[in-house]
Amino acid sequence: MKKTSCLLVLLLLLGLLFTGGCTGETPGQGEGEVETVKLRLSEVIRSMFYAPQYVAISKGFFRHEGLDVTLSTAWGADMGAAALIAKTADVALFGPEAAIYICAQGAENPIIAFAQLTSKDGSFLVGREPEPDFKWENVKGKVIIGGRKGGVPQMTLEYALKKNGIEPFVDVDIIQNIHLSATAGAFSGGTGDYVQLWQPGPAVLEDEGIGYTVASLGAATGLCPNTVFHATKKYIEENPEIIKKFTTAIYKAMLWVEENPAPEVADAIEMFFPDTGHEIITKTIEVYKGLDIWAPNPILQEDSLDRLQDIMILAGELEEKVPYEEVVNTTFAQEVMSAP
Repeated sequence: MKKTSCLLVLLLLLGLLFTGGCTGETPGQGEGEVETVKLRLSEVIRSMFYAPQYVAISKGFFRHEGLDVTLSTAWGADMGAAALIAKTADVALFGPEAAIYICAQGAENPIIAFAQLTSKDGSFLVGREPEPDFKWENVKGKVIIGGRKGGVPQMTLEYALKKNGIEPFVDVDIIQNIHLSATAGAFSGGTGDYVQLWQPGPAVLEDEGIGYTVASLGAATGLCPNTVFHATKKYIEENPEIIKKFTTAIYKAMLWVEENPAPEVADAIEMFFPDTGHEIITKTIEVYKGLDIWAPNPILQEDSLDRLQDIMILAGELEEKVPYEEVVNTTFAQEVMSAP
């Protein structure tokens, strides 16, 4: 198995450094007084890509299940995994690649994926000029601001390039050392010819006349478990009812997003994007609905994880696959799906 010592060292160091709880951003809202259990939730980035998660908070689905959820943003799968290891988060939303890397290192308390949220990559390639007839060959000889080396977004970008006959780092340069929270700002400041962003980033740049969306990475790469809810194996074993309640709330929110029109979804999540207009949020939800970006249910299928590991191997980040059952637990999702 390929060594991923840099990631492991980072996780261990952060595990020692994190001493406080996650910073709460938005309390759950529900009707009436309900006795609740506090749960600290970490998300990999702040994006409309995770609309069902925000709906679960704003529409009171978590509260209805007896969970008082505090949300924080990690800005990176490695940071989200570190929060779980450091016990500064109970549940974290990020790509399964972090769980795979940690499992490959033989961790005693591995990170387990228990509920899938998205089924495709939710990022977009943004350029400096409109390209209504964009072709991937257009990026040859250019510079793309991508994601962190070894992360699902970066590997998805590389997969899209290779799928279209573009060799990463040979035919096109990819910048990997800019923090996810700073990529849009770097592009606005003149760095790169293209940038990989999640909504509302592309919409904001278009509104400012700085950038133009030219391609959807989700459309280019197809089905892949881009973001999944995780917890440590020990936390799941010690708190099965909390995990089940969490999964129940998320599934209800997923159904609510699927069943309601974009303007109503925008109303429900607008509080999480105070600097973004309602019109932009609505347009983004419409785009994501059109791409079938959200998983139909929270069960992470084995063939889906297998495809992700194929992408990881193709990117040179993994030498051999880890067993599905060592990084995935579908017990709670299956119970939720079978409930009347």
